[in-house]
Amino acid sequence: MIIKSALFIKSAVKPGQYPDTVLPEIAFAGRSNVGKSSLINTLVNRKNLVKTSSTPGKTRLINFFEINETFIFVDLPGYGYAKVSKQERALWGPMVESYLTGRNKLKGLILLQDIRRNAEKEENELMDFLDHIGLPFLYILTKADKLSRNQQFSRLKQLRETISLGEDGFVTFSAKTGQGKDLIWQNIIRMLDADDDNREDPGKPDSPGYTGVNHEQQS
Repeated sequence: MIIKSALFIKSAVKPGQYPDTVLPEIAFAGRSNVGKSSLINTLVNRKNLVKTSSTPGKTRLINFFEINETFIFVDLPGYGYAKVSKQERALWGPMVESYLTGRNKLKGLILLQDIRRNAEKEENELMDFLDHIGLPFLYILTKADKLSRNQQFSRLKQLRETISLGEDGFVTFSAKTGQGKDLIWQNIIRMLDADDDNREDPGKPDSPGYTGVNHEQQS
């Protein structure tokens, strides 16, 4: 993918604040410090399009970035950082669920996990929710450069035994080496080009909902 332009549009916390655009969107979700900012910056060949910080919890917003004037990347609030009030955490789940279920321009989601960690409650809950609403997602294992190739292979084998996504369900990624970048773009383009026939009605009464336990914006 040749990146000609990558611009921050705006931040939002509710539907009325989302950008008024017809462009398709790809969302990014993951734990605090998993490397969402680094992944997005690497994909668009920018160093600081998405700001990074060593301090988790700096931002708790949904951030929109226009890419090549043809589609939008959406950086969702990170989760798993507990050093915030219960009142704040209670707001993040509904904020994210409102976006995931109500944004008809959303074409897919990129779910990030540190390759050295196992999927926990939040990842499993989010995957179940995405399956329920029929939203395609790609599972990215970040910080792959922290492990040798043999160690990466071993971790992939372990994760495939606990997460049923098939052989092609995971992509290993390193912002440091660029590993996995082209494959991620291939999947993003496929999501952008797909139709929405499999999306569920978000208003269905049997929806499990997405509680967004311990949500916090930080990549």
